[in-house]
Amino acid sequence: MQALATLAEGLVGGLAARRDEAVEGDADVEYECVHAPCNDAARVDSSVEHATLQNVPMDDFSTAINQHRRELHVHCYRMLGSFDDAEEVVQDVLLRAWTHRDSYEHGTNLRAWLYRIATNACLDQLRQRSRRLEQVRSFAEVPWLQPYPDRLLDQVAPSADEPEAVVVGRETIELAFIAAMQLLPAQQRAVLVMREAIGWSAAETAAILETTVPAVNSALQRARATLQRERPTPESGAPRTALTADERDLLHRYIALSERPDTDRMAALVRDDIRVTMPPQPVCYDGWAALAPLHVAAARHGDWRLLPTTANRMPAAACYLRPPGETTFAAFKLDVLRIEGGLIAEVTTFGPELFPAFDLPAALPGAP
Repeated sequence: MQALATLAEGLVGGLAARRDEAVEGDADVEYECVHAPCNDAARVDSSVEHATLQNVPMDDFSTAINQHRRELHVHCYRMLGSFDDAEEVVQDVLLRAWTHRDSYEHGTNLRAWLYRIATNACLDQLRQRSRRLEQVRSFAEVPWLQPYPDRLLDQVAPSADEPEAVVVGRETIELAFIAAMQLLPAQQRAVLVMREAIGWSAAETAAILETTVPAVNSALQRARATLQRERPTPESGAPRTALTADERDLLHRYIALSERPDTDRMAALVRDDIRVTMPPQPVCYDGWAALAPLHVAAARHGDWRLLPTTANRMPAAACYLRPPGETTFAAFKLDVLRIEGGLIAEVTTFGPELFPAFDLPAALPGAP
């Protein structure tokens, strides 16, 4: 019990580091949970006849590729597991597309051409960083894992400009899916995303990856087997894009009890085997007995204000802390909740670095 108390005292200090430690090379970190770039131009050119865009205005081509930017970002996020890494790769993708625009045959499928460039860029990134995991016992073992704001996911939807875009449902974006993807070899990741998340046929996927249909089908079968073994079984039916009324109610109760702590009432909201992780920190708390001291300790470090939001199609709370003697509440952390059977089964806590992407303020005013 003394060890738990000491751990509880370090909660706020540990989170306050706010990702100061670099996540590169984290494969060598011991986790405390209890339980050569490819030549992209050659690959882009292989399945299209060379044509020139000299007669196509530059602004028109730039506008056309930028219309696909958000769905390319989501694609790269699914492949890499990191919002920031996806942003970096998408910038590279747009540059590659512009640099090799003369290899695109005007009037053909621009979206597929861009996805090929994006997928190859992700494959290059994965090869360079060697981030594939052998197992994921908890999100503590995926230090590069980051959340994705729902408000940006909502931008990926069929429209007049992008009729082929696919709605992003919880089943292919929730944290458990993204973490399980990190177990797959790079080619299997690409096949799984293209076939199951984007909805391309085996033939279309094979064309983009420059492989065969049997190879695509084999990779998909192996990827499905890994995900089925490593993640909770997703709900069937239409893609989930919004919280249920029960999830919204549970989120608001979680917020109320975080702002005005009541350990007994909070215990009634969570499963006995609740798990809490804090990527990139290599720690994992299993069970309410381990979490309760942290709940008590947080109240001693100041006043809290929380705002409801959503990430990865899951309920989330943006948490702001006002230490004793301060007048404003500063952005501190983001709690993403996984709800199971009407109770909170898991809380994944991230730092505040992505608050701007969620359109959340950096601070909240204190009470007058």
